[in-house]
This record gives sequence, C-alpha cells and structure tokens, in this order.
Amino acid sequence: MTQQQPDPMRRLLAAAAPAADTRDMEALRGWLAGIAIEDEAKAARLLEVSYQLSAGGEYRDARTAAMLAASLRPRTAKTRVDLAARLRTFNEGRLLQALVAGAGAASSMPIPLLLGFAAQWSYLNRQQAALALLDEAWRADPDYPPTIVSRGQVLTYLGRLEEARECFERCIKRAPRLAQAHWFLAHVGKAVPGREHVARLRAALQAPGIAAGDIASFAFALHKELDDLGDHAGAWEALDQACRAKRGTLKYDPSDSQRLFEALEAWRPGAEPPPMPAAGAKAPVFIVGMHRSGTTLLEQLLDASPQVRGVGELYDFTSAMRFATDHHCRGVIDRTIVERAGDVDFDDVGRRYLEGMAWRLGDEPLFTDKLPSNFLNIGFICRALPQARILHMVRDPLETCFSNLRELFSDANPYSYDQAELADYFIRYRRLMAHWHALFPGRILDVDYGELTRDPETVMRRVAAFCGIDYVPGMRDPRSSTRAVATASAVQVREGVVRRETPKWAPYARQLQPLADALRAGGIALPGI
Repeated sequence: MTQQQPDPMRRLLAAAAPAADTRDMEALRGWLAGIAIEDEAKAARLLEVSYQLSAGGEYRDARTAAMLAASLRPRTAKTRVDLAARLRTFNEGRLLQALVAGAGAASSMPIPLLLGFAAQWSYLNRQQAALALLDEAWRADPDYPPTIVSRGQVLTYLGRLEEARECFERCIKRAPRLAQAHWFLAHVGKAVPGREHVARLRAALQAPGIAAGDIASFAFALHKELDDLGDHAGAWEALDQACRAKRGTLKYDPSDSQRLFEALEAWRPGAEPPPMPAAGAKAPVFIVGMHRSGTTLLEQLLDASPQVRGVGELYDFTSAMRFATDHHCRGVIDRTIVERAGDVDFDDVGRRYLEGMAWRLGDEPLFTDKLPSNFLNIGFICRALPQARILHMVRDPLETCFSNLRELFSDANPYSYDQAELADYFIRYRRLMAHWHALFPGRILDVDYGELTRDPETVMRRVAAFCGIDYVPGMRDPRSSTRAVATASAVQVREGVVRRETPKWAPYARQLQPLADALRAGGIALPGI
C-alpha cells in the first residue's frame, strides 16, 4: 500500500483479500457495510485507491480495491466506466459482463457509458459486443466524433472495411483535426491517386499548436498514403517526422531493456518438476515473436482448425504473474517480476491463468494466446503450463524492424521509433530466444514467415503436428476464419497469404543503413543485402 493510504484502508483490503480472490461479492459487500458513506461514494473512493496502488506497483491490493468497488454495484455512468476499465485491467471478464448486464438495456445507457463499455469489450477482443454498444450510441447521435471513430475501428477489426472507411470519412468531415481518424483511414485500405487525403494530411500538419501525439498520427498516416502512391522520398520524410514526434512523447531508456533481458537470461526454473495439468485442462498455444513478424497471420490460419479457438492478444499470463509476485508492472513484464519469480508458486500461476481464460473459451481443446511480446515470458510459461505449445514467428530481420519502425503503436514498444534503439532491442530479442531454446529444448517451434507465405500447407502441417491437432485444408488460407482481428494486421490478414517479391523496405535501403549496420554489428545476418 502506498504511504498515502490510511491504515484502516490497508486493514480493510487485507481482510477482504480472501473474498476478492474467490470473487465472493456478497462477502465483499459485508466488509464495506460499516463505512458510513453511501455506496456510490465508497465505490468511487475505492477506484481512486485502486489506481493509486497500481501506480505504486502494488497488484493484489489494487485488485481487491477494484473488486470491493464492483461489489457495491455503482450506478453513475462515470463510476461504472472507471470500474469497467479497472476490471479489464485485472482481466475480470465475468465481472465486466455482470457490470454491463446490470446497467440495463443499451438503449437506456448514456453515450459516455456505451463508449466506455465498448472500449473495454474491444480491448478484450469481444468486438461484436463492442459494436452492439457502439451501434446504439450511433443511433443516439450519429454525428458524435468519438462514437464514429470508435465504431470505424471496431468495424475494421471485424473485416467490414468499406463501412469502416465511411465512418472515418464521416468523422473527418465533422472533426477534421481528430488525428486518430486520419490514421485509421489511411490504414483501412490502399491510397488511390486523385483523392484529397495527402493534401488534407499535409494541411493538418501545418496547423498551429498541434500536439506531438497528433503530429505522429498525421505523419504516420501521410507516410502510409505516400508509400502506397510510390512517392518514397516524401514517404520517408513523413516517417521521419512521425517517429521523431512519437519518440518525443515516450520515456524509454534502452538500459532498462538491457537489464531486463540480462535478468531473464540469468533466471533458472529450479529443480522441481513442472506442475501436471488437471485432467481435461485446455492447452494454450502461445504465438510469440517481435511485433509485425506475422503472428496475426499464423493465428488466423490456426483458427481455421475446429480444434483451436483463436482468442487474440491477451495479457492474462501477465496478470497471473503480477498476482503471483504482487507487483503491477508496466507492460508485459519488468525486472521486479523476474527478481520475485524465484518465490513464485508456478502451479498456482498456471491454474490462475486457465481460470481467468475460461470465460472466453468453448469446446475446442486448444486456444491461442497471441501476444507477441510474451516471448519475454517463455521461461515462466514453460514452468507454469507444461501443456502449452509455443510457436515463435521468425521473419527477415530488416523486414521485421522496418515494419515496426513504420507502425504507430499506443504506448507499447517505445523502442520502435529510433533505428539504433530498434536494432538494439531486436538483437537482445534474438539472444533471448536462443537462450529459451537452449533452456527448454523441444518446447518452442520456430515458424519462418517467408516459408509460410511461400508454402503455407507444408508449414501448417508442421505446426499442426507440433500442436497435436489434425491438419485441415482451411489452415492454408487466413480467409477461412471469420474471427475478429484487433491488431495492426487487421486489414492485411483479410487479403489472404501474400508473398512479396520485393520487400517493403527496399525503396528505403539508403535511409535504413544505420539500422542495417547496427543489426550486423550485433551479429544479425541480413540475407539479400
């Protein structure tokens, strides 16, 4: 608990923790009965405490505070929106479902509540549920820009690209300075000569008083449009502006990454045998690698199997490790989690992970967990989940790095906007993967992206055998799956398996020389250049 919290609150959270862990909501309400303020104020205060504790790195008490708030069944839109965000942070999907259901019919919800609930469903890749709420907000006010852009984003994830394009154009007409809408519009399809997009983006970048984050969105969109049109000189100029603007908004120290990788390489799983999975336990298939290495394509192909449920990018394993170490890290992992991992009950980590996943799953014996940066968690995954399969996407280093460089992430992957920092991170990733292969022989299958696009059937037969499932013909075409895709590859994966004869980085080889030189200096072979 942070020092700002009074002792009575700490005692309350400690006493309520067992009920929170079993999700006994009536017991949690009982703990709050003696506090002499009305329930709405109690809930708002508990959510404040939960945020403060998370900011201070304390996970279990932060979660307990959020669970206590949920037990009070708050009624105001703001408190419900804040509570929904907290429940999603702790991957409490069932409680989020109950919160949404308890708010009544969507037609009776105010727009801020519809948007808040929809955002959390979208984060959890429940895109149809998100769209139902956004459609209701759209009916209530079809001209409200936040509704329009959010609806377009979810339609993109669902593959309804023309409808998404119409949403983004509509949003830009009503709010031309909403940079996010321009970025989504540029990425929902290829630029067409004669459209006004390029001139519109250049004008937006000339506007006075534009924030750095908006500069990044406008400039990344301009890079995409100009690249599509073959203006590579202009596209590089826009990309350079975009990366500098975005990097300026982020706090990133490469030495922190260095120390994290070194701590992971020094960690050892211990002599005790891994826990045995419970009879009938689902088997996760973790798809890992650098971002933009083809992980979305692989998951989409696997989802065509009737034995696999594609679930998307999840932070559930991170949540299980946060709970086990009682530490709320930023991102997937940090050094504190690694340092505390020596005292972790990995049997409990695996059990907690599977229990948290259960609400998402169906009858399929396997499910995918496609968070690329889970490559950092491989040691802990192997220790906690002996039944897990781990598929590691491997792609040409320069293609992977350039694809990262030209992608606008949220606050994740802060190393990806500077060529030297990107090269350093890639080199350390490759070394860590070699370490995991040596430490856990046979647990990881490398899947080569280039080979997958050349001969998807052969590669997917190999993947199916590794996963212990039958190969079916649909596993060679990502269009066999109609699932929602909430990643940067949401549009590309709808095009089928695409093999490029000329890599996307080729027109920028001169400008990317610092990246290539740094990769080579780190021992990374660069085929073809």
